Amino acid sequence: MIIGSHVAMKAPKMLAGSAKEAHSYDANAMMIFTGAPQNTRRKDVSEMNIEEGQRLLKLYGIDHIIGHAPYIVNLGNTVKPENLPFGISFMHDEIKRADALGIEALSFHPGAHLKQGPEVALKQIAEALDEAIDENQKVTIALETMAGKGTEVGINFEQLAMIFDHCQHNDKLSVTMDTCHMNDAGYNVKDDFDGVLNEFDHILGIDKISVIHLNDSKNEQGSHKDRHENIGFGTIGFDTLNYVAHHPQLEEVPKIMETPYVKKNEDDKKGVAPYKLEIEMLRNQKFDPEMQEKLKKS
Repeated sequence: MIIGSHVAMKAPKMLAGSAKEAHSYDANAMMIFTGAPQNTRRKDVSEMNIEEGQRLLKLYGIDHIIGHAPYIVNLGNTVKPENLPFGISFMHDEIKRADALGIEALSFHPGAHLKQGPEVALKQIAEALDEAIDENQKVTIALETMAGKGTEVGINFEQLAMIFDHCQHNDKLSVTMDTCHMNDAGYNVKDDFDGVLNEFDHILGIDKISVIHLNDSKNEQGSHKDRHENIGFGTIGFDTLNYVAHHPQLEEVPKIMETPYVKKNEDDKKGVAPYKLEIEMLRNQKFDPEMQEKLKKS
């Protein structure tokens, strides 16, 4: 099982710090942002401590690095076309950073149509990605399945397929399948994951899945809210998420958790990372209903 979580990448340790954090969770995969997820300010790759980070990753047996593009890049915005050149330029540079860091897939929220209709946004996203993509890049841009909050696009497999269809360089595209997002978008992940996977295979092909974001959900199927929960403590449940983590057709796909930190009390603003215990549960294939309480007491 290839399993890990989102980890920080902060100065001055940068990639080396990310490797150490992932190792502390007993992970063999990890996901990083190249900078803060809510802005587009980025350090030069020369400041990312890549050589030492890659040495530690090899030492720790962490063989898969996933990246995540910032949330605020919206290539689907047709309301303010003057913003599009910056978004394209940023994604082009983000691809270069990903390749320098050794990232294999860059999870990417496709964007939002801002009440202009999904078809218009999806076509523009595909055309913008064509401009951003370098035909020699190693990283794939992993379009993420979205929950359908607001005017998000990418909320079903057909919409993702439209981006593939309109993108001339779609050999550089892949998909991030997020279990929480699919649940909240209306897919029956909990009771019929094989049916969901089969539907995806018919529309896009299982070989397009490069990342699984393994998250439970605080919300019911079809809620369109996108609120993650710890593994086994949400509406999807441990049995389904464990099944996904060990699914024979997804053995080679990294599973990355973006589950919330557990707060010890009302005054605890940061909380405790749950990933070591979540990975342990999934490796043992046994749910621990006391996991959150253990973290609160740690």
